[in-house]
Amino acid sequence: MSDAVLLVSFGGPDRTEEVIPFLENVLRGRPVPRARMLEVAEHYYHFGGRSPINDQNRALLAALRALFAAGPEMPVYWGNRNWHPLLADTMRQMAADGVRRAFAFVTSAYSSYSGCRQYLEDLARAREAVGPDAPEVLKLRVFYNHPGFIEPMAEGVCAAIERIPTERRAAAALLFTAHSIPLAMADTSRYVQQVQEACRLVAQLVARPQYRLVYQSRSGAPGQPWLEPDILDSLRELAAAGVRDVVIAPIGFISDHMEVVYDVDTEARALCGELGLNMVRAETVGAAPRFVAMIRELVLERMGALAEHRALGDLGPSHDVCPPDCCPGMKGSSQR
Repeated sequence: MSDAVLLVSFGGPDRTEEVIPFLENVLRGRPVPRARMLEVAEHYYHFGGRSPINDQNRALLAALRALFAAGPEMPVYWGNRNWHPLLADTMRQMAADGVRRAFAFVTSAYSSYSGCRQYLEDLARAREAVGPDAPEVLKLRVFYNHPGFIEPMAEGVCAAIERIPTERRAAAALLFTAHSIPLAMADTSRYVQQVQEACRLVAQLVARPQYRLVYQSRSGAPGQPWLEPDILDSLRELAAAGVRDVVIAPIGFISDHMEVVYDVDTEARALCGELGLNMVRAETVGAAPRFVAMIRELVLERMGALAEHRALGDLGPSHDVCPPDCCPGMKGSSQR
Protein backbone atom coordinates (compact mmCIF):
# COMPACT_ATOMS: atom_id res chain seq x y z
CA MET A 1 0.00 0.00 0.00
CA SER A 2 1.24 3.49 -0.78
CA ASP A 3 -1.43 6.23 -0.99
CA ALA A 4 -4.48 6.87 1.20
CA VAL A 5 -7.07 9.52 1.95
CA LEU A 6 -7.32 10.96 5.45
CA LEU A 7 -10.53 12.59 6.67
CA VAL A 8 -9.55 15.12 9.35
CA SER A 9 -12.16 16.66 11.61
CA PHE A 10 -12.75 18.39 14.93
CA GLY A 11 -14.09 15.52 16.99
CA GLY A 12 -16.82 15.29 19.58
CA PRO A 13 -18.06 13.16 22.49
CA ASP A 14 -20.20 10.06 22.02
CA ARG A 15 -21.48 9.87 25.62
CA THR A 16 -22.11 12.09 28.64
CA GLU A 17 -18.95 11.14 30.55
CA GLU A 18 -16.82 12.25 27.59
CA VAL A 19 -18.22 15.80 27.40
CA ILE A 20 -16.00 17.53 29.99
CA PRO A 21 -12.74 15.74 28.98
CA PHE A 22 -13.52 16.59 25.35
CA LEU A 23 -14.12 20.27 26.10
CA GLU A 24 -11.02 20.46 28.29
CA ASN A 25 -9.07 19.10 25.35
CA VAL A 26 -10.64 21.66 22.99
CA LEU A 27 -9.91 24.58 25.31
CA ARG A 28 -6.38 23.62 26.39
CA GLY A 29 -4.22 26.74 26.50
CA ARG A 30 -7.13 29.08 25.76
CA PRO A 31 -8.26 31.87 28.13
CA VAL A 32 -11.87 30.69 28.27
CA PRO A 33 -13.58 30.89 31.68
CA ARG A 34 -14.62 27.51 33.12
CA ALA A 35 -18.16 28.86 33.47
CA ARG A 36 -18.28 29.26 29.71
CA MET A 37 -17.02 25.70 29.24
CA LEU A 38 -19.75 24.37 31.53
CA GLU A 39 -22.30 26.41 29.59
CA VAL A 40 -21.18 24.75 26.35
CA ALA A 41 -21.26 21.36 28.08
CA GLU A 42 -25.00 21.89 28.61
CA HIS A 43 -25.38 22.07 24.83
CA TYR A 44 -24.06 18.51 24.61
CA TYR A 45 -26.12 17.32 27.59
CA HIS A 46 -29.19 18.66 25.78
CA PHE A 47 -28.52 15.91 23.21
CA GLY A 48 -27.66 13.17 25.68
CA GLY A 49 -23.95 13.98 25.72
CA ARG A 50 -23.55 12.82 22.12
CA SER A 51 -22.23 15.09 19.38
CA PRO A 52 -23.81 14.54 15.97
CA ILE A 53 -20.47 15.23 14.26
CA ASN A 54 -19.24 11.65 14.68
CA ASP A 55 -22.15 10.00 12.88
CA GLN A 56 -21.92 12.65 10.17
CA ASN A 57 -18.23 11.92 9.70
CA ARG A 58 -18.98 8.20 9.61
CA ALA A 59 -21.51 8.82 6.83
CA LEU A 60 -18.97 10.90 4.91
CA LEU A 61 -16.32 8.24 5.50
CA ALA A 62 -18.59 5.52 4.11
CA ALA A 63 -19.43 7.61 1.05
CA LEU A 64 -15.75 8.33 0.41
CA ARG A 65 -14.79 4.67 0.78
CA ALA A 66 -17.45 3.67 -1.74
CA LEU A 67 -16.28 6.33 -4.19
CA PHE A 68 -12.57 5.53 -3.92
CA ALA A 69 -13.29 1.82 -4.23
CA ALA A 70 -14.29 2.67 -7.79
CA GLY A 71 -10.97 4.43 -8.41
CA PRO A 72 -8.39 5.57 -7.83
CA GLU A 73 -8.49 2.70 -5.38
CA MET A 74 -7.10 3.73 -2.01
CA PRO A 75 -8.17 3.32 1.62
CA VAL A 76 -9.84 6.15 3.52
CA TYR A 77 -8.97 6.81 7.18
CA TRP A 78 -10.45 9.18 9.77
CA GLY A 79 -8.69 11.13 12.52
CA ASN A 80 -9.77 14.00 14.79
CA ARG A 81 -8.11 16.97 16.42
CA ASN A 82 -9.83 16.75 19.79
CA TRP A 83 -11.39 13.32 20.35
CA HIS A 84 -11.29 9.71 19.27
CA PRO A 85 -10.28 8.56 16.76
CA LEU A 86 -7.36 10.92 17.44
CA LEU A 87 -5.02 11.84 14.62
CA ALA A 88 -1.94 10.27 16.21
CA ASP A 89 -3.75 6.93 16.66
CA THR A 90 -4.99 7.01 13.07
CA MET A 91 -1.51 7.88 11.85
CA ARG A 92 -0.07 4.87 13.72
CA GLN A 93 -2.62 2.62 12.02
CA MET A 94 -1.78 4.09 8.63
CA ALA A 95 1.92 3.47 9.23
CA ALA A 96 1.22 -0.10 10.30
CA ASP A 97 -0.83 -0.60 7.14
CA GLY A 98 2.04 0.55 4.96
CA VAL A 99 0.65 3.94 3.93
CA ARG A 100 3.45 6.18 2.70
CA ARG A 101 1.45 9.21 1.50
CA ALA A 102 -1.93 10.54 2.64
CA PHE A 103 -4.14 13.22 1.10
CA ALA A 104 -5.81 14.99 4.01
CA PHE A 105 -9.28 16.47 3.63
CA VAL A 106 -10.11 18.82 6.50
CA THR A 107 -13.79 19.44 7.23
CA SER A 108 -13.37 23.22 7.07
CA ALA A 109 -14.06 25.15 3.88
CA TYR A 110 -12.21 28.34 4.81
CA SER A 111 -8.77 29.71 5.61
CA SER A 112 -8.02 30.81 9.17
CA TYR A 113 -5.69 29.69 11.91
CA SER A 114 -8.36 27.47 13.47
CA GLY A 115 -9.75 26.21 10.17
CA CYS A 116 -6.50 25.51 8.33
CA ARG A 117 -3.09 26.13 9.91
CA GLN A 118 -3.96 24.57 13.24
CA TYR A 119 -4.87 21.36 11.42
CA LEU A 120 -1.48 21.47 9.72
CA GLU A 121 0.11 21.74 13.16
CA ASP A 122 -2.04 18.84 14.43
CA LEU A 123 -0.96 16.70 11.49
CA ALA A 124 2.70 17.57 12.09
CA ARG A 125 2.41 16.62 15.78
CA ALA A 126 0.72 13.35 14.90
CA ARG A 127 3.49 12.48 12.44
CA GLU A 128 6.12 13.37 15.05
CA ALA A 129 4.38 11.12 17.60
CA VAL A 130 4.48 8.20 15.17
CA GLY A 131 8.09 8.74 14.16
CA PRO A 132 9.98 7.97 10.95
CA ASP A 133 7.40 5.47 9.71
CA ALA A 134 4.66 8.12 9.64
CA PRO A 135 3.28 8.78 6.15
CA GLU A 136 3.81 12.05 4.34
CA VAL A 137 0.60 14.09 4.60
CA LEU A 138 -0.55 16.49 1.89
CA LYS A 139 -3.43 18.71 2.99
CA LEU A 140 -5.98 19.43 0.26
CA ARG A 141 -6.86 23.03 -0.57
CA VAL A 142 -9.77 24.92 1.00
CA PHE A 143 -12.92 24.60 -1.07
CA TYR A 144 -15.19 27.54 -0.15
CA ASN A 145 -15.72 28.47 -3.83
CA HIS A 146 -15.69 25.00 -5.38
CA PRO A 147 -18.91 24.11 -7.24
CA GLY A 148 -19.05 20.83 -5.30
CA PHE A 149 -19.63 22.88 -2.14
CA ILE A 150 -21.50 25.92 -3.48
CA GLU A 151 -24.06 24.12 -5.66
CA PRO A 152 -25.36 21.66 -3.01
CA MET A 153 -25.47 24.56 -0.54
CA ALA A 154 -27.55 26.57 -3.00
CA GLU A 155 -29.92 23.63 -3.46
CA GLY A 156 -30.40 23.50 0.29
CA VAL A 157 -31.23 27.22 0.39
CA CYS A 158 -33.73 26.82 -2.46
CA ALA A 159 -35.43 23.95 -0.67
CA ALA A 160 -35.65 26.03 2.51
CA ILE A 161 -37.16 29.01 0.68
CA GLU A 162 -39.79 26.71 -0.84
CA ARG A 163 -40.96 25.80 2.67
CA ILE A 164 -42.15 29.39 3.17
CA PRO A 165 -45.72 30.16 2.05
CA THR A 166 -45.64 31.23 -1.60
CA GLU A 167 -47.12 34.65 -1.00
CA ARG A 168 -44.45 35.50 1.62
CA ARG A 169 -41.30 34.14 -0.08
CA ALA A 170 -40.26 37.37 -1.77
CA ALA A 171 -40.24 39.23 1.56
CA ALA A 172 -38.39 36.51 3.50
CA ALA A 173 -34.96 37.41 4.86
CA LEU A 174 -31.93 35.25 4.03
CA LEU A 175 -29.23 34.96 6.69
CA PHE A 176 -25.97 33.16 6.05
CA THR A 177 -24.27 32.18 9.29
CA ALA A 178 -20.64 31.24 9.95
CA HIS A 179 -18.54 30.58 13.04
CA SER A 180 -17.30 33.81 14.60
CA ILE A 181 -13.57 34.06 15.24
CA PRO A 182 -11.50 36.68 17.09
CA LEU A 183 -10.85 39.82 15.08
CA ALA A 184 -7.14 39.33 15.68
CA MET A 185 -7.40 35.98 13.91
CA ALA A 186 -9.63 37.30 11.13
CA ASP A 187 -7.14 40.10 10.41
CA THR A 188 -4.38 37.57 9.63
CA SER A 189 -6.36 35.37 7.24
CA ARG A 190 -8.74 35.42 4.27
CA TYR A 191 -11.57 33.99 6.35
CA VAL A 192 -14.01 36.90 6.04
CA GLN A 193 -13.28 37.42 2.34
CA GLN A 194 -13.84 33.72 1.63
CA VAL A 195 -17.06 33.47 3.65
CA GLN A 196 -18.38 36.61 1.96
CA GLU A 197 -17.55 35.14 -1.45
CA ALA A 198 -19.29 31.86 -0.64
CA CYS A 199 -22.39 33.79 0.44
CA ARG A 200 -22.33 35.84 -2.75
CA LEU A 201 -21.99 32.76 -4.94
CA VAL A 202 -24.86 30.91 -3.26
CA ALA A 203 -27.08 34.03 -3.27
CA GLN A 204 -26.36 34.45 -6.97
CA LEU A 205 -27.41 30.87 -7.71
CA VAL A 206 -30.67 31.22 -5.77
CA ALA A 207 -31.38 34.68 -7.23
CA ARG A 208 -31.45 36.37 -3.83
CA PRO A 209 -29.33 39.52 -4.09
CA GLN A 210 -30.47 40.72 -0.65
CA TYR A 211 -29.00 38.76 2.25
CA ARG A 212 -27.00 39.16 5.45
CA LEU A 213 -23.88 37.41 6.70
CA VAL A 214 -24.01 36.89 10.46
CA TYR A 215 -21.80 35.06 12.94
CA GLN A 216 -22.43 32.62 15.76
CA SER A 217 -20.85 30.43 18.44
CA ARG A 218 -18.25 32.81 19.84
CA SER A 219 -16.41 31.20 22.74
CA GLY A 220 -13.56 33.51 23.76
CA ALA A 221 -12.90 35.75 26.73
CA PRO A 222 -15.66 38.35 27.22
CA GLY A 223 -13.40 41.33 26.52
CA GLN A 224 -11.95 39.93 23.31
CA PRO A 225 -13.51 41.36 20.11
CA TRP A 226 -14.94 38.75 17.73
CA LEU A 227 -16.56 38.97 14.32
CA GLU A 228 -20.06 40.44 14.30
CA PRO A 229 -23.02 40.86 13.81
CA ASP A 230 -24.22 38.08 16.06
CA ILE A 231 -27.01 35.91 14.68
CA LEU A 232 -29.32 36.52 17.65
CA ASP A 233 -28.92 40.29 17.47
CA SER A 234 -29.66 40.16 13.75
CA LEU A 235 -32.84 38.15 14.32
CA ARG A 236 -34.03 40.78 16.79
CA GLU A 237 -33.37 43.50 14.22
CA LEU A 238 -35.30 41.65 11.54
CA ALA A 239 -38.29 41.14 13.81
CA ALA A 240 -38.24 44.81 14.80
CA ALA A 241 -38.27 45.73 11.10
CA GLY A 242 -41.44 43.70 10.56
CA VAL A 243 -39.92 40.66 8.84
CA ARG A 244 -42.13 37.56 9.20
CA ASP A 245 -39.97 34.80 7.69
CA VAL A 246 -36.25 34.07 7.81
CA VAL A 247 -34.16 31.44 6.06
CA ILE A 248 -30.93 30.60 7.88
CA ALA A 249 -28.17 28.97 5.84
CA PRO A 250 -25.21 27.70 7.93
CA ILE A 251 -22.68 28.29 5.18
CA GLY A 252 -19.76 28.20 7.60
CA PHE A 253 -20.31 24.50 8.34
CA ILE A 254 -20.32 21.39 6.17
CA SER A 255 -22.53 19.23 8.42
CA ASP A 256 -25.23 19.53 11.07
CA HIS A 257 -22.96 19.23 14.08
CA MET A 258 -23.42 20.76 17.53
CA GLU A 259 -22.97 24.38 16.52
CA VAL A 260 -25.77 23.94 13.99
CA VAL A 261 -28.21 21.75 15.93
CA TYR A 262 -27.84 23.76 19.16
CA ASP A 263 -26.82 27.31 18.23
CA VAL A 264 -29.17 27.48 15.23
CA ASP A 265 -31.81 24.77 15.51
CA THR A 266 -32.28 25.17 19.28
CA GLU A 267 -31.15 28.61 20.45
CA ALA A 268 -31.91 30.71 17.36
CA ARG A 269 -35.17 28.86 16.75
CA ALA A 270 -36.30 29.51 20.32
CA LEU A 271 -35.60 33.21 19.90
CA CYS A 272 -37.51 33.24 16.60
CA GLY A 273 -40.46 31.73 18.44
CA GLU A 274 -40.34 34.53 21.00
CA LEU A 275 -40.07 37.15 18.26
CA GLY A 276 -42.82 35.73 16.10
CA LEU A 277 -40.43 34.89 13.25
CA ASN A 278 -41.03 31.86 11.08
CA MET A 279 -37.57 30.31 10.82
CA VAL A 280 -36.57 27.78 8.16
CA ARG A 281 -33.06 26.34 8.21
CA ALA A 282 -31.24 25.22 5.07
CA GLU A 283 -29.45 21.87 5.14
CA THR A 284 -25.67 21.68 5.16
CA VAL A 285 -23.91 19.72 2.41
CA GLY A 286 -23.18 16.70 4.64
CA ALA A 287 -22.46 13.72 2.42
CA ALA A 288 -24.21 15.06 -0.69
CA PRO A 289 -22.95 13.15 -3.76
CA ARG A 290 -21.50 16.23 -5.46
CA PHE A 291 -19.69 17.21 -2.27
CA VAL A 292 -18.20 13.74 -1.90
CA ALA A 293 -17.21 13.81 -5.58
CA MET A 294 -15.51 17.15 -4.94
CA ILE A 295 -13.26 15.54 -2.32
CA ARG A 296 -12.18 12.90 -4.84
CA GLU A 297 -11.54 15.69 -7.35
CA LEU A 298 -9.34 17.54 -4.84
CA VAL A 299 -7.33 14.37 -4.29
CA LEU A 300 -6.86 13.92 -8.05
CA GLU A 301 -5.74 17.56 -8.28
CA ARG A 302 -3.09 17.01 -5.64
CA MET A 303 -1.94 13.81 -7.30
CA GLY A 304 -1.34 15.82 -10.49
CA ALA A 305 -4.02 13.88 -12.37
CA LEU A 306 -6.21 16.93 -13.08
CA ALA A 307 -4.96 20.02 -14.91
CA GLU A 308 -8.03 22.13 -14.07
CA HIS A 309 -8.58 23.27 -10.48
CA ARG A 310 -12.23 24.29 -10.46
CA ALA A 311 -13.52 27.36 -8.61
CA LEU A 312 -16.52 29.65 -9.01
CA GLY A 313 -16.36 33.45 -8.89
CA ASP A 314 -13.38 35.72 -9.32
CA LEU A 315 -11.01 34.64 -6.53
CA GLY A 316 -9.82 31.46 -8.22
CA PRO A 317 -8.74 28.19 -6.59
CA SER A 318 -6.80 28.39 -3.34
CA HIS A 319 -3.18 27.32 -3.11
CA ASP A 320 -2.29 23.68 -2.51
CA VAL A 321 0.60 24.44 -0.17
CA CYS A 322 0.14 27.12 2.48
CA PRO A 323 2.86 29.81 2.56
CA PRO A 324 4.92 29.92 5.77
CA ASP A 325 3.18 33.13 6.92
CA CYS A 326 -0.35 31.96 6.07
CA CYS A 327 -3.01 32.24 8.81
CA PRO A 328 -0.70 32.70 11.82
CA GLY A 329 -1.96 32.04 15.32
CA MET A 330 -2.64 34.72 17.88
CA LYS A 331 0.14 35.62 20.27
CA GLY A 332 -0.16 34.23 23.75
CA SER A 333 -3.01 31.82 23.10
CA SER A 334 -3.92 28.61 21.37
CA GLN A 335 -7.04 29.11 19.30
CA ARG A 336 -9.48 26.62 17.93
